[in-house]
Amino acid sequence: MRAAVIVFPGSNADVDMFNAVEDIMEAPVDYVWHSETDLSAYDVILLPGGFSYGDYLRCGAVARFSPVMEQVVKAAEAGKLVMGVCNGFQILLEAGLLPGAMLRNTSLKYRCKISPLRVVNADTPFTRDYAADEIIDIPIAHGEGNYYCDETTLATLQANNQIVFRYEGENPNGSVDNIAGICNERGNVLGMMPHPERAVHTWMTSADGKRVFTSILKTWREQNSATAHA
Repeated sequence: MRAAVIVFPGSNADVDMFNAVEDIMEAPVDYVWHSETDLSAYDVILLPGGFSYGDYLRCGAVARFSPVMEQVVKAAEAGKLVMGVCNGFQILLEAGLLPGAMLRNTSLKYRCKISPLRVVNADTPFTRDYAADEIIDIPIAHGEGNYYCDETTLATLQANNQIVFRYEGENPNGSVDNIAGICNERGNVLGMMPHPERAVHTWMTSADGKRVFTSILKTWREQNSATAHA
């Protein structure tokens, strides 16, 4: 397995993501600049947090037009695993890989804290090492993490079990239905505002994010093994 951490001008959580892949998945990983036009060598595509292009216009609105995003879309359509965290989630929304939009936190303040999450869907490539309804502690760090979608889209997300994480207890940003993370209908694209890559060792206060990365690795190994024996 080989992973790509996409780097945009203004990314600032790319090192955390890179280190999480190295430490937990023990897999080859590369930083890939936003101007890259070929991601065929990679099995897993990771879009980290930060402030891509200074968050001009809207968070992720400019990054969505980076050359690499055409390749991210192709990778997702091919069934490869794609995960966007924080600003990466915002970019996936702008690119249309996930439904909905991101608004300013209802408090109009930047929130940076450990946030309890409920694992709503433990049957995705990113959450299979969790238990359904398990409560985990993952840090958040954002000013525009208020996930919004219309009632029809929300009903679809609920019906298709596409809501992967919800905030438990306090909703730190006002997200509709306490949503902290969603996946596409196929299940191979995940977007979440909390930062699992910042919670993979006990010295980080919480190691609850580690299983996002072990889940990805386990999924890839099983898919690769099935292909090899086909």
